Amino acid sequence: MLKVGDKLPDFSCYDDKDNLITQDHFKNKKTVLFFYPRANTPGCTAQACNLSENYSELTGAGYSIFGVSADKVKHQSSFSNKFGFPYPLLADTEKILINGFGVWGSKKYQGKEYDGIMRTTFIINENCVIVKVIDKVKTKDHTSQILD
Repeated sequence: MLKVGDKLPDFSCYDDKDNLITQDHFKNKKTVLFFYPRANTPGCTAQACNLSENYSELTGAGYSIFGVSADKVKHQSSFSNKFGFPYPLLADTEKILINGFGVWGSKKYQGKEYDGIMRTTFIINENCVIVKVIDKVKTKDHTSQILD
């Protein structure tokens, strides 16, 4: 997993509006990049809605926000439209960002082990350097973790 001080890796993938997003979209701005396991699941919805509800506070602090999962563009679009998210959701179907950031790994749920996306948020500065990693995400209070 990438850590504080690491540089944003090169990437390209499509967002929920079918726009091609690359690392160039992160230059000269502070960015919140949050990885979540799957669109329209309870924890992911709580996390994405918390960021949406506090969007003006986050953008007022100078942040751009991007969500990332391995869902297809169609699923990201449906998720975004359903809840009216004001920020893009990246459809990293090839897991370029997911693997590049090291957030794919072994997880446990109800006693079963499986591979998946580990819910993690990276705060990236204007020089595309990671300045904070949140790996114990509080889905219903994520904004306060970012702003603290």
